[in-house]
Amino acid sequence: MNAEPCRLYLITPPSLDLGTFPEVLAAALDAGDVAAVQLRLKDADDDTIRGTAAALVPVCRDRAVPLIMNDRPDLAVETGCDGVHIGQQDASYADARKAVGDQGIVGVTCHESRHLGMEAAEQGADYVAFGAFFPTATKQAKTSADIDILEWWSELMVVPAVAIGGISTENCRPLVDAGADFLAVVSGVWDHPDGPADAVRTFNGIFTEGR
Repeated sequence: MNAEPCRLYLITPPSLDLGTFPEVLAAALDAGDVAAVQLRLKDADDDTIRGTAAALVPVCRDRAVPLIMNDRPDLAVETGCDGVHIGQQDASYADARKAVGDQGIVGVTCHESRHLGMEAAEQGADYVAFGAFFPTATKQAKTSADIDILEWWSELMVVPAVAIGGISTENCRPLVDAGADFLAVVSGVWDHPDGPADAVRTFNGIFTEGR
């Protein structure tokens, strides 16, 4: 099992106010360790995504936190993001890798499938994402993943695994104990009752407790 501590992988809220969100993001990143931020605006047009990326790239870059574009390798490159996350219905891994290059990050959604995870790892994915582990309001999860897939993965594979889906400070402990390398969190941070910065601090406190 991977002995490295779990880390937080932030995903932007489904909609955000560019007048305030960059400052909120900066405060969250300053509150504790964050491995990456994913820009995911499913219902936005390309110009909105471009404008949001332009506002968030410097926030992340100033803190040496990679910004990863969801779904769109072309926009990842155009906007200066550090990589792309692709789903099973998005661009192929080969196309994504060609777009972002060898130094770019490519992550792949694998739902609850061990086969898809192994396939992505063999192709060269920088990480695989399994989920949803808990009910989530941010997307219509077609599958439900069992925690044992994280245990299986961490024992056999070296490619990092991201757990996603309805994760909060209250329910994340079993995922950490099972060997998740990263927890991808949306509302569990942005809608935390004490604010996003406190959520980041709390997650990191859980991670440092050990597995």
